[in-house]
Amino acid sequence: MLKLEDCKVVFVVVGLVGILLLASPVLGLVVISPGGERFSELWLLGSGHMAEDYPFNVTGGGNYVVYVGVGNHMGSSSYYDVCVKFRNQDEPLPNITAGTPSSLPTLYTYRVFVGDGNSWEAPLTFSFSDISFLENQAVVGTIRINDVASSVDKSASWDVNSTGYYYQLFVELWIYSVEADGFRFHNRFVSRWLNMTASV
Repeated sequence: MLKLEDCKVVFVVVGLVGILLLASPVLGLVVISPGGERFSELWLLGSGHMAEDYPFNVTGGGNYVVYVGVGNHMGSSSYYDVCVKFRNQDEPLPNITAGTPSSLPTLYTYRVFVGDGNSWEAPLTFSFSDISFLENQAVVGTIRINDVASSVDKSASWDVNSTGYYYQLFVELWIYSVEADGFRFHNRFVSRWLNMTASV
């Protein structure tokens, strides 16, 4: 048989458990449990919105399309700059180890606001003009991205091993930082190699 003191202890324990059970929905609103890893995604997809059918052999006057996208898993809505750049095989890419962007100029910027758990995707159309070939060099004079023309005057040397004149279209992801009061490189980039060929 239970003593009076034992009954008091059982009564207090049952009472506390009951209070916790009744208060748990309210505690869920007040107490924030630690979430998973916070990150952003960046991608380039081919013309069919798949990881295939990317343009590779390109010519002056041809029109090409890929799709650029951002996924937000930061735990809150985020403001992004998606910066499109163009390089030859000797120019710098972003340095992920050091967390620094490429020093090349941005040729086109998408500025997007993406809610947590959501994604954004848009076409990235591009074409080339003022192309010249001389001895073992190809020179791209102008690149047009989403109808914005930029003079680039980039030369690429003939790659004997891969038999082509190689350039790279790449996209860097920047995110707005309240602490920095501006956009900072978000340590993500994606790219596609392009082989410049003579028009037929």
